[in-house]
Order: sequence, then structure tokens, then C-alpha cells
Amino acid sequence: MEYVVLNGEIISRDQVSIDIEDRGYQFGDGVYEVIRVYNGKMFTASEHLERLEASARKIGIDLGWTVSKLGTIFTELIEKNQLSTGIVYLQVTRGVSPRNHAFPPAGTAQTLVAYTRKMERPLQTIKNGVGALVDDDIRWLRCDIKSLNLLGNILAKQKAADAGCYEAILHRNGTVTEGSSSNIFIVKNGSIYTHKANNLILNGITRQTLEKLCAAAAIPFVEKEFAVEELKSADEALLGSTTSELTPIVKIDGNPVGNGEPGPVTKRLQLLFEQEIERQCGAIAIN
Repeated sequence: MEYVVLNGEIISRDQVSIDIEDRGYQFGDGVYEVIRVYNGKMFTASEHLERLEASARKIGIDLGWTVSKLGTIFTELIEKNQLSTGIVYLQVTRGVSPRNHAFPPAGTAQTLVAYTRKMERPLQTIKNGVGALVDDDIRWLRCDIKSLNLLGNILAKQKAADAGCYEAILHRNGTVTEGSSSNIFIVKNGSIYTHKANNLILNGITRQTLEKLCAAAAIPFVEKEFAVEELKSADEALLGSTTSELTPIVKIDGNPVGNGEPGPVTKRLQLLFEQEIERQCGAIAIN
């Protein structure tokens, strides 16, 4: 039997019923998170749940559960589903109310849904790298909010998929922002460059973890905008996300990045990241 969370309660999946007038369904009026699980333990759980709380606050949703309580619920969910390697997906919407663009009346209960899914580490793409294409960033101006409104991301991701690419790297007027579902980094002369954490990107948890690891290892981590031309002429490029971890980008718009293979700085970052996973969750598969 598979278990899920509905409004704070763990129930079997076949018991779940979501009202057709839930605002998440009708407006995408909500926020979400995806938390990686290794060895049955959540990785960077506090960071994800604190970001969930921040995203909800930015759009005027009161979570109704503390970060600590949510962590306890999701830990129990992982145990009940006997999940070893995978993810916890969770979302909170503004709740059920007759369709109206304005917020529903005060006191309307929010809807919390969460489930687990088995998902192995993407070892082949981590090792060999991926291709990407460059596309216009057509999304709204509050990308710092991890909202359910992802149509712009979806269209970019599908364009990449149609071209046989793993990711779409987005830009606004020639300035690289992030990927359709990842943060983007380049390496130049041993330093890491990435767009600063403002309203134009999501400050990814993998991004935050990488910044801390670079600080501890004395690797320059520079929050500075860079142009598409700089992206394509970088020594190395990589993307970071919860499910992709740190993945080398070895080809952009059909042309190789550097020598077309994962570079030494990227490999060092991957090693540091894996060590952090092991510190929090225990030994993991690396080949």
C-alpha cells in the first residue's frame, strides 16, 4: 500500500480526494518543494521546508504547520512507504473556494498534499554530462517564489526535449538567469559564477549547498550576472538541482563547452557535494 499526506494526515493513496475548486487546480495558487531522499533520510530538509514557508509567506499563505512538524510528518511518510532513494514532493495551495480571482474569505483552510517517489541518482548524466540549449526567459518577475505556476518552465523544458537536450538555459536580454528546472553555473579561471539570488531566479537548495561547500574549500563562488556569450566561452558549465544534483553541461546549442567533457572543477564540486550527502544521509552509490 502506498501512503500520502493530505492536510497533515497520512492516509492511503486510494483515499485521497481533491476538490475541483481547489485553487491549486484552478489557478496554480500555491507553492511546492521537492526534497531528495538518500538512505531513507531527507537531504537538506530544513532548508527546503524553510523555503516553502518563505514562498508561502510571499504570496500570503499561512502554512498552518511548523517546519518542525512538517519534517516529522514527512519522515513518517518515508518510513511507511519504505523509501530508500527518491523524493518527497509536497505542495500547499490556498485551499478550496468558489472560483474567484481574489483571495477566498479569511479562515479558508489551505490544502497540503505530499507523496514519495522512488528515484535513483542520475549517475550517468552526472558522470558524462548533458547537452543544453539557450532560450528566452519568458517567465514572470517573481521567480524567487517556488510557485505552482510553471508554464514558462514547461515550455522551455519541452523545447529542450524536442531538440534532444537535457535542459534549457534561460536568458533575459542576453543575461543568463537559470535553467528551466535548475540553477546554472559556469567556471572561468577556477572561479564559479552564477546569477545573484534575486527575484529573477530561484535560490536553489543545491545552489545554497554548493555556495557553502565552495566557501569551506576556498573555491571562489561569485554571484554575478554573465552573458550568453560568456556561458558559451566558459571553461566549464554545470547545472544544479535537487534531482539532477551537480550535472556537467558539455554541449550548448550543439557546440562543446571547453573540451566537451566534464571539467576538473566540476568533478571536484561533485565530490564535495557527495561528501555532504554522505555526511547528512550516509554512504551513497557513486558508480
